[in-house]
Amino acid sequence: MFDASSKETKAAMLKEIGIENIEELFKDIPSNLKQAKFNLPAALDEQDLTKYIKALAAKNKPLLNFAGAGIYEHFIPAAVNALSTRGEFLTAYTPYQAQASQGTLQAIYEYQSSICALFDMEVSNASHYDGATALAESVYAACQIKGINKVLISAGLNPQYKQVLKTYFNGTREIKFEEVSLKEGTLDLQDLKNKLQTPSAAFVLATPNFFGCLEESEEISKLVHVNNALLISVVNPISLGILETPGSYDSDFAVAEGQCLGNAMNFGGPGLGIFTCKKQYVRYMPGRLCGITKDDKGNRCFVLTLQAREQHIRRERAASNICSNQALCALNALIYLSLLGPKGLKEVALLNLEKAHNLAKEISQVKGFSLAYQKPFFNEFVVNCPIPAKQVINKLAKKGILAGVDLGQVDKSLKNSLLVCITETKTQADIERFISCLRGI
Repeated sequence: MFDASSKETKAAMLKEIGIENIEELFKDIPSNLKQAKFNLPAALDEQDLTKYIKALAAKNKPLLNFAGAGIYEHFIPAAVNALSTRGEFLTAYTPYQAQASQGTLQAIYEYQSSICALFDMEVSNASHYDGATALAESVYAACQIKGINKVLISAGLNPQYKQVLKTYFNGTREIKFEEVSLKEGTLDLQDLKNKLQTPSAAFVLATPNFFGCLEESEEISKLVHVNNALLISVVNPISLGILETPGSYDSDFAVAEGQCLGNAMNFGGPGLGIFTCKKQYVRYMPGRLCGITKDDKGNRCFVLTLQAREQHIRRERAASNICSNQALCALNALIYLSLLGPKGLKEVALLNLEKAHNLAKEISQVKGFSLAYQKPFFNEFVVNCPIPAKQVINKLAKKGILAGVDLGQVDKSLKNSLLVCITETKTQADIERFISCLRGI
């Protein structure tokens, strides 16, 4: 009888994968994590645990939030959670059997349709873990299509996305990433031209970029395609209510973090990875693709049209080993977009734009503070501070305000730079309170 736990079996398995002991499997894990010791308190019963958690929660002090950097505070209509938390949706599992999962498949199909309309792209999958994962998958697809292991990325891409890209391909397929520099807050087009002279699979464009500035998307797209590379766009979905869509400037892939579409910010997730592409690249799209058809009686029904993942086809032919999607978060996004409609989304986007420019104007009139870049922006912008941004954040936190994101965490030379964001959730009174506290500094 086969015994997987026997010494002989373990030795055979280790020999097969080319290592001498189990420890070699975990050599990349930092030693402090492997040896972590936790000083845990004694266990509590349910009643005492509930009291303890409530006491901890009571210590929370909600701050008036002016931070963004990839996760944004937007108003979520009550109907979103009221619908998505119905048992039919909340307990639904992976739709392996299409005939028994019509509700889930319809929700995914409607989500895909809404995202394609919003992004002006031909195909959307059923979603990914988050925006950074969706980007990594699009980069991998581009390299597969072009047969080139080099990708250019904008220096204005979210630093966390950059880190995910490096981590994603570490130890598997080695992809070389080269940054294209910024000039006064937006992409240096001359630097892009120069770097495109060397064959690259794709260029990753972020607009609005991490610093809030809007890029010259059409011109960049022409440059990229003339040099036989693919264009991957990273966008803010809410901004598409008023800004040009990825499809309008000929993006080959367009991805985004969909948290802003009816999903709470939470603490570290879950997010919603939006992934779209041109129809010609659908075979390189990871995850699920739902379609609509008719059954043998002529009734409308939904099916899993494409599943280019390793659970369903030969592993070496799989587009990815991604085995899940964020269906519940995608459902929130679908309900949110359905409630707002094109007109409502445009109104939300315009409110973001108007409030951001109003706040930026007010801040620039405060002594010692100024805007870092004189470029068009949506709802986020960089402020030069008279003292380190970290100090500004700490001072305002004592007054109940989260002033923004300290860019010194990204680059030490930007220690006096504060990334400020405002959405439709803030009132004129909130803006005045923020400005008053800045004047106090």
